[in-house]
Amino acid sequence: MTRPIALVDCNNFYASCERVFQPTLRGKPVVVLSNNDGCVIARSNEAKELGIEMGAPWHLNREKFSGAGVIVKSSNYTLYGDMSARVMKTLLSFSPVLEIYSIDEAFLGLEGFEDRLEDHARTLRATVLQWTGIPVSVGIAPTKTLAKVANRLAKKDSASCGVRVLMAAADQERALAQLELSDLWGVARRLSGRLKAQGVVTPLALRNADPQQIRQTLGVVGERLVRELRGESCIEIEEIAPNRKSLIASRSFGRPVETLIEMQEAVATYASRAAEKMRRQNLATANLIVFVETNPFRTQDRQYRASQSAQLPIATADTGRLVAAALGALVAIWREGYRYKKAGVMLLDLAPANALQGSLFAAPDSPASQARMRALDVINRRYGRGALIIGAAGVKSAWRLRREHVSKSYTTSWSELLTV
Repeated sequence: MTRPIALVDCNNFYASCERVFQPTLRGKPVVVLSNNDGCVIARSNEAKELGIEMGAPWHLNREKFSGAGVIVKSSNYTLYGDMSARVMKTLLSFSPVLEIYSIDEAFLGLEGFEDRLEDHARTLRATVLQWTGIPVSVGIAPTKTLAKVANRLAKKDSASCGVRVLMAAADQERALAQLELSDLWGVARRLSGRLKAQGVVTPLALRNADPQQIRQTLGVVGERLVRELRGESCIEIEEIAPNRKSLIASRSFGRPVETLIEMQEAVATYASRAAEKMRRQNLATANLIVFVETNPFRTQDRQYRASQSAQLPIATADTGRLVAAALGALVAIWREGYRYKKAGVMLLDLAPANALQGSLFAAPDSPASQARMRALDVINRRYGRGALIIGAAGVKSAWRLRREHVSKSYTTSWSELLTV
């Protein structure tokens, strides 16, 4: 028997998070800006109705937004991450089979609920809203790809009231007839063009295409897409996320950085953040890359970009050792006389921290190092990021992100708790 899969997607997630603790924003056009208050990365439905496009640059639209009554917010990823965790925890009460796909999306296995799928989905939707304040849409189908289709229709079609079930073949065909090729999960503009060049111009045409023929031109990914559209589940739910092989910590600066001291503070900060992310997944690394770059859009400035790798003798999760390696790599690529816009640290070849092999001249992190890092992480989780930092990261940090419209961290900082 076909097992139903649900895709739960938070509606306008960043804007919805802002509204949870600021009810006065409900019913008003809200946009959230990218790092350094650059461009629009999230919009409420009211903002979409005003014709505000994703990616619209803030500095070119200040007066337009103000005149239209648009409320502007800087991105607050600490708040969004915590609200996402609350939503995912709530979803677990509706199914033990859960795959967190992104910060605002999750797949759920609903085997055993076949006789009451829609009722279960509506209860789920109401509970998430009540417990977290975040509205969600639910799409249910026999495959992940069709669940994406169902979720899209649940969100776009007001008659669905946030839930769409596509378990029957006839319902799937009607749903696919309402979409364009580029609306399908995994079909970007380039792939859509390749399909149209073969005469496959609609999702229904792709569903009815010969899987083997599609495989010859688009590979196994194309064949899998066809079979998924036919209701054959080819992409399983991953309850345990595979270990990451790399991660990155990088931000644009709030203002250009021109001194080595400030750049060292920034690189130390990013290396610390990357190490914290890595420890959260119980991983370690012996390889990292540091990169710096100027602003390519300021053609009047001298341009420069460079990167440098660093190899440690043995994998580590110790912030101090990683920061020292990153600062050493920075010295190799630093050049005076440039106005730097961005820097970052990338950790590569991540491996389980509890399965590291020592060498003749180096040993894994000592128990004292591990205890020190645990204490660092516990303090920062309890009192907020940056409560305890490594000295090389500095304390003034005038180069940090520009966030003129940021909301409080209502759920992660004692000093910013909501007052009533």
